[in-house]
Amino acid sequence: MNSDNLLRKQVVSEIKKKRLITFILIILSFIYLAANLLLGDAGLLKYRELSNKKLSLKKEITELEKENTRIKTQIKSLKENPFYTEKYAREEFGLARPDEYIFQYDR
Repeated sequence: MNSDNLLRKQVVSEIKKKRLITFILIILSFIYLAANLLLGDAGLLKYRELSNKKLSLKKEITELEKENTRIKTQIKSLKENPFYTEKYAREEFGLARPDEYIFQYDR
């Protein structure tokens, strides 16, 4: 009976060790997966970074489209409206007609 009890204790001890090892492996696997989910190349932190970059690029695209529209309007006005062409030449380049004088003041 005594040897039977000893054998039973050894079997129970081995089963407990196997369960403990299995449990530790499962926990380590979950830790690895969680770390990979957060910090990996396709993780949440990378997703947030890319999402913020996407928003900033969309904002920049919108600003560039507005500027592009403004420049196209200015080009159209320069081509079609002689008054605007003259105004632009006077303001940007300081040009004047032959019989005019230009007075510039420093601000």
